[in-house]
Amino acid sequence: MIKSIIPLSSIIALRFLGLFLVLPVLSAYAINLKGATTEIVGIVVGGYALTQMLFQVPFGVMSDKLGRKGTIVTGLLLFAIGSYFCAIADDILTLMLGRFLQGAGAIGAVVTAMISDIVKEEQRPKAMAVMGGFIAMSFAISMLAGPTIGAIAGVSTLFYITMILALGSIVILFKGVPNPPHITHTYNAKANLSQIFSNTNLIKMNITNFLQKGLMTFAFMIIPMVLIKNFQWEFSELWKVYLPSMIVGVLSMAPAAILAEKKGKYKEVLMIGIAFFAISYLIIGTSSSAVLFVIGVVIFFAGFNMHEPIMQSLASKFAKVHQRGLVLGIFNSSGYLGTFIGGLLGGIFFEDVSLSTLVITIAIICLVWIILIATMPNPAKKKMAYLNLDEYKRENGKNLNNNTYIDEWYINETEHIIVVKYDSNHIDEESVKKLLK
Repeated sequence: MIKSIIPLSSIIALRFLGLFLVLPVLSAYAINLKGATTEIVGIVVGGYALTQMLFQVPFGVMSDKLGRKGTIVTGLLLFAIGSYFCAIADDILTLMLGRFLQGAGAIGAVVTAMISDIVKEEQRPKAMAVMGGFIAMSFAISMLAGPTIGAIAGVSTLFYITMILALGSIVILFKGVPNPPHITHTYNAKANLSQIFSNTNLIKMNITNFLQKGLMTFAFMIIPMVLIKNFQWEFSELWKVYLPSMIVGVLSMAPAAILAEKKGKYKEVLMIGIAFFAISYLIIGTSSSAVLFVIGVVIFFAGFNMHEPIMQSLASKFAKVHQRGLVLGIFNSSGYLGTFIGGLLGGIFFEDVSLSTLVITIAIICLVWIILIATMPNPAKKKMAYLNLDEYKRENGKNLNNNTYIDEWYINETEHIIVVKYDSNHIDEESVKKLLK
């Protein structure tokens, strides 16, 4: 499993690193470009997320129908082109165009779906946790590397780096990632939108991704501008807030992943992280000194990094195999919509509404959010049966369709097996085999 997952996780981590590198410094950089206003800067900070949101579902569906690798290459090329436009931008509109192009390479859901294709169900939580850990690590690294490189070599250099990372990811894709198995779905083969949008657990996960990413972008919008404007920090000093945030964020990842993946306490981890968001914003909005402000930021990123290793894994647990590309596309689109809205509202309200009023509103939203998550069950543990098609006839699969204890089943043509996911509390593997005999 690890040989397959590390290259894919590296691709998504490098892409996120490219996006995250500029976030700690982007608002302070963009506000000085020709034609910039705080409203437009807010769109630039979250702009990539608007096109991410628009293209996540089409990319997910395209990957389901036409293949994962070709879709990933298309997305990485678009991301590289957008990074180039950002690097050469000398006015705010060109920078905005580049950010939109960066976001058009919407491959997050495709990579996640490909991991789900390659890895067996029992190993999938670990694989998703590995990918989430890589994303969280890239996020942590960017918080230190972005301000440091930006101060030394300029923010345009960061965009050139993101372009190189995107092109390098294409090499990793073809050199290190195996082709996913060919899957045949013999029932309900079309992803049913009504089923997906009526699934309350998926709705709660989509809301969670929306709010989490929105609060992250809002934080990145206000952190450098407040520190520079209110506390008279220099651009080159921003690492002083991001370094402790990175360290604490990294340290918070492992306990959260273990509690969720090993102990099955997914919603509890989400609720703790949300509580951290509320506390952090209250400190940020009411702090009278830079030290208190930094403490608030550190608490926020501790909560954020608790979420990151488990979010994709948890969402995938509520998706059936033939719907995974679409479900994760919607899930990621919700997150990117939150990213865009967070940046947009940050730009609109930064000068017109007091920060203390904003953070009290955010704390109230977090309280409602915690209540929402409390009503969501932790995903039940299921078992898988892998049965050789030489012994069990595929046409007998219809006997599984009306059994309430069978979650899903499909044919892995590459390995010549029928895969059945079932509730082991009510049915065992021998009973599954009898249904296929």
